Formats: sequence, C-alpha cells, structure tokens
Amino acid sequence: MKKILLYGYGNPGRMDDGLGNVFINEITAWINDKGIENIQVDSNYQLNIEDAEAISIQDIVIFIDASQENIEDFVITKVNPSDAKIEFSMHAVSTAYILSLCEKIYKKSPETYLIHIKGYEWDFAEILTEKAAANLNKALNFLKEKLLVPDKLEHLLNESL
Repeated sequence: MKKILLYGYGNPGRMDDGLGNVFINEITAWINDKGIENIQVDSNYQLNIEDAEAISIQDIVIFIDASQENIEDFVITKVNPSDAKIEFSMHAVSTAYILSLCEKIYKKSPETYLIHIKGYEWDFAEILTEKAAANLNKALNFLKEKLLVPDKLEHLLNESL
C-alpha cells in the first residue's frame, strides 16, 4: 500500500488562512475513524526546508493551503519541482521548492499535489468564513472519496486536474 502524507499549512489566527490546518484536523478524525494506517498527517504555519526530508519517505504527498486566487471552491494542481524559485528569504517556501530539495538531497520524487481551497478573509481571528468552510467541506469530501481507493489515488487526482 502506498505511503501518503497530507500536509496542511497556514495561519489559523488569520481567519481563512487556517484552511490547511483545519483540513488536517478534520481529516485526521476521519482517518482514525476509518482505521486507515498508510496515511500520515502534518500541519504547520508555513513550509520549511526540513519538510523535504518528511516527504522523501512518502509515495504520495498532498499539500493543502488556503488560496486567494480566482477559483470556484478548490482546485488541485500537480507540484512540479522545476517551478521552484530560490527566494531571497526562506520565510516563505513553496511546495515546488520542497519537492525540488527532496529530489536534490534525497534523490526521491514522490507524486506531489497541492489542494488550493478558496478563502475570503484574512483578518486576525481564529474562525473561518462561512463560504471558506463550505469550500473546505467540498475539498474534504472529494479527497475522502479518493483516499478510499489509495491504489488509484494518483490516477483519480490527475483526472481532476
């Protein structure tokens, strides 16, 4: 069975920026309830270069983050290490950069995706907007359905791109 890492990130103290973290909290309860053993979860305020090691031992990695982009509710994109840009400051590290580091340091390249969940407000508060919460539930339901068929997960995710 494939080893899967679900990694949400964002600042839960900035309203919808916490979508990735809330996603992980919700899906962790579901994973435990279903007794699924091949899925690990993690969350943080932001990605760090050390995350390259964490993804190096996985077959599939799915990052989850809030998005300010002009999308409907959520979208999934495939992470491409060639899109990695070296930043002047390591305060903000991209998923592509993490995957690129993983390839360079560990010679591993897990199948990697990013779920972008549409957010609306970014003020200082530990609450999601109603519309962001609805988008979160859509993304959760979509991924739960795919995780129940882990051997076909990559194919199913690629179909949704």
